[in-house]
Amino acid sequence: MNAIASRLKELLAQIAIDIKVEIIEMEIMPDHVHLLVEVDPQFGIHRVVKRFKGATSRYLRLEFPELKSRLPTLWTNSYFVSTVGGAPLEAVKMYIQNQKET
Repeated sequence: MNAIASRLKELLAQIAIDIKVEIIEMEIMPDHVHLLVEVDPQFGIHRVVKRFKGATSRYLRLEFPELKSRLPTLWTNSYFVSTVGGAPLEAVKMYIQNQKET
């Protein structure tokens, strides 16, 4: 794993602690991130995504100047969210863990 991906994992873990979100599984891909998180519905997934993207963009661009060429932000405004109510949690975790193999 390269230094940016490694630092991104650290930042996401710290932000999750700060906002009281549990990251159950995480995989950093070349152009996106897979996260399985447990979020208080009162806090809202939109706020979680906004916080993750905003803070990681700011810190990564400060620490890795080569990312500053990605203007205006490191992340796009889009994201995909799905609940796992019907799927076994272990199946979702395995899906995320196996992303780099596909």
